[in-house]
Amino acid sequence: MAPPAAAAAAAVTLGGKGAALIPAAVYALSLGLADPAIDPSALQRLSTRGPSPQDTPASLRDLALSPPESRAAAAVLLNKLLLTAGDSSALVTAATATALAGSLDLAAALPPASRDEAAVAAASAPVAVALAAAIDCCASPLVRVADAVAALSCEAARGDVAAFDVPTSGDGLSAKDEADVAADVKMLLFGSKLVGAAGGADAASFTKVPTVNGIFREAVRALHARVRIELNAPVKLGKRDAVQTGEGKEEALVALATQLARPVQAMLKLSVARARLCVGRIDDAELRKKLTDGVEIDDLKGMLDKVTIDSDAVSVLRGVYNSLLKFRDILAWEAAVAMAVIEMDSSIEKPQAGGENEAGSSTENLQATGEKPKGDKKSKKKKTLGKGTSAVLMLLRDHVTNGKEVISVNSALLAEWGTELSLLFDPKCPRLVSLVDKVKEIVETNEVRRLPKIPKGTRDFGKEQMAIRERAFSIITSVFKMHGAVSLDTPVFELRETLMGKYGEDSKLIYDLADQGGELCSLRYDLTVPFARYVAMNNISSLKRYQIAKVYRRDNPSKGRYREFYQCDFDIAGVYETMEPDFEVIKVLTELLDQLDIGAYEIKLNHRKLLDGMLEICGVPPEKFRTVCSSIDKLDKQTFEQVKKELVDEKGISNETADNIGDLVKTRGPPLEVLLELRKEGSKFMGNAGSVTALNELEILFRALDKANAIGKIVFDLSLARGLDYYTGVIYEAVFKGTTQVGSIAAGGRYDNLVGMFSGKQVPAVGVSLGIERVFAIMEQQEMEKNQIRATETEVLVSIIGKDLILAAELVSELWNAGIKAEFKLTTRIQNHLKYATQSGIPWMVLVGESEISSGKVKLKNLAASQEEEADRTEFAQVLKQKLRNP
Repeated sequence: MAPPAAAAAAAVTLGGKGAALIPAAVYALSLGLADPAIDPSALQRLSTRGPSPQDTPASLRDLALSPPESRAAAAVLLNKLLLTAGDSSALVTAATATALAGSLDLAAALPPASRDEAAVAAASAPVAVALAAAIDCCASPLVRVADAVAALSCEAARGDVAAFDVPTSGDGLSAKDEADVAADVKMLLFGSKLVGAAGGADAASFTKVPTVNGIFREAVRALHARVRIELNAPVKLGKRDAVQTGEGKEEALVALATQLARPVQAMLKLSVARARLCVGRIDDAELRKKLTDGVEIDDLKGMLDKVTIDSDAVSVLRGVYNSLLKFRDILAWEAAVAMAVIEMDSSIEKPQAGGENEAGSSTENLQATGEKPKGDKKSKKKKTLGKGTSAVLMLLRDHVTNGKEVISVNSALLAEWGTELSLLFDPKCPRLVSLVDKVKEIVETNEVRRLPKIPKGTRDFGKEQMAIRERAFSIITSVFKMHGAVSLDTPVFELRETLMGKYGEDSKLIYDLADQGGELCSLRYDLTVPFARYVAMNNISSLKRYQIAKVYRRDNPSKGRYREFYQCDFDIAGVYETMEPDFEVIKVLTELLDQLDIGAYEIKLNHRKLLDGMLEICGVPPEKFRTVCSSIDKLDKQTFEQVKKELVDEKGISNETADNIGDLVKTRGPPLEVLLELRKEGSKFMGNAGSVTALNELEILFRALDKANAIGKIVFDLSLARGLDYYTGVIYEAVFKGTTQVGSIAAGGRYDNLVGMFSGKQVPAVGVSLGIERVFAIMEQQEMEKNQIRATETEVLVSIIGKDLILAAELVSELWNAGIKAEFKLTTRIQNHLKYATQSGIPWMVLVGESEISSGKVKLKNLAASQEEEADRTEFAQVLKQKLRNP
């Protein structure tokens, strides 16, 4: 069946303001399916001067172009001349433009009639752009068609649907196009009873589809973006050499086209392999042999190499175009084979127009005749295709059969189907748009994900969990405010330059946002760096603030470790007496953990200057202090032997130095006792200036904490390193000691230089960050063990034994007006009221039935005490208020 003829009146307007020339229009013009028309306003801007012939640009001389290539190149050049004339004072003659529009022959513009025309012709590379537009136009629909045909072959060959299980990591490290192809094919196969888990050596024909087709998508998108620019950007005359500009455009298009040719070649070979798999399902040995011999894979070898070794751009682009056409033919042949296999398989239920199928038709025939088919004692249930592949099959079958019934399948019919489908996959066929739109509609319905999932490392919080979170936030906020802190909020994303270089090796965990053509931004990693940026940007010299907000880290999710989580930060910025703010921050941390009542914990504490002194004593070069600290920081998760291996093998530290570090990092214990040990006579630390300073500061801190009754939970631990680059003084980390394993629950330290990184003005600061998600995990576990989680704070349930909303509204409003937290429920079953109140933990009920309505009273029920009493309707709200306030 031949494609319908194009409309005779089709026209493509060129040179219009705001209009864009698209590759499909260039393709239609090249085949004579449309005619060019110059925009009237563009024609007015052209010169009426006589021609002043110039030399034909070298790139346009002696070209052996086919008529379609010449027409396409002429259309591109005409549009470029019109756009350039409208964008500048370029001299483009009306005679040249009208001649090109009339004949659509590149020769009509040669030799150029003015110097500007010659420059535009040389700089615009019209032949290369025209060929690239043809490649783009033919490749773009194949993005969807190739996926649909692969899905159809998967049905016919009973392929392995697991081949399309391609996870997305959400962290920028997975190939988006690969994942999209896999998701689209799975959507097309959704509901299929044919595909399974075939596995085996032949599975590669389907396993490779997401990767190869994904790379094809990426290449098509890149070429399309460039072609769109080259078709519609005016030439800037006088800026650069026109010849070199044109050559640069040709080289860019060749690079993108050859980048496209590689996946085309791979897809072509996969298409042949899948078709042969489908042929293997055919019982007829003779037909199977004819189809297998139909295409020789050896014929395809060397095709790409021949394309890419040609020296001139036109030959390369023409070769890529021909390679694409070859792939289109092979893809059509694969689709024809898959259709034939499905058609001949009597165990498959064939889709019919109008949503009917063969099984349905048989049922209708049975109902109409009242007879049962002979030998059909019990009809065997047929297997169904996927919803998407059923729709695709109907479209393809309707095209090749024109609605006629298929009597039998043979090699001649298959060859005819292959030819018709190749014509269907050509952009000049109007039905191709319907096919592509149908595939797009199917994959975008998202039916396969009816039960959606959330990204790894994130959580949803139900009503019970939110009740715990709100209680925790209330406690945390009250502690912060008790110390005079003010609230602050900052954007969830920052300029990337703000965050980079502040986190050491952890910088790799920063989530970068896609560039939207403006500033490079990243999601905030913590709240400390944004706080320092805020202080510097607003020239603040002193501030005590708290902030509770979400942060984001591209980490490997595990128990208690998330990619999106809340942090609760308390920071003091400004110049104070030695250890004054450090003491208060640590005191705040102990108060938080005590009032949250999570159980046993300890706060490990160290000093960055003491740590640096220790590394210097052990023989670590100063330039390696920070990277060695990152390794030491892993001692809470790894053994020293594992850390030592990293230090020696990856960080270049000698075995002796590593062993020295191992001896010292074992030092831990009660703060004042360890301090005394480190300061005793003969201690190596007392010979290091930085260590002496740190020990003097720690003495002041420990004595202050001791007087504040806060030192009991502190452990002086020389293995604590904190890998972040910005710490300069005291560092600390709180660790939960209970049965729930969550790791660190809070951390912080002094960072005197961070603000200065942004403004040059040093503003010392110290702070702590509570890892609230891990605290929530502990609190949730405790509440579940106690079975005391209440999602609401409802005090009273107004239970109407019936369906009288008016009465319920009157009674519950009295409670709300009295400041009582109340709900209401309408049902005739008293047990439903009691069950709801008990499950919700509501302590009081107001029961109103027919007897209460007639007597003007209500019944008050105390669920905990199982006691009931009556109250007058006019006074029940005040009675309840008194009982709730004085239980």
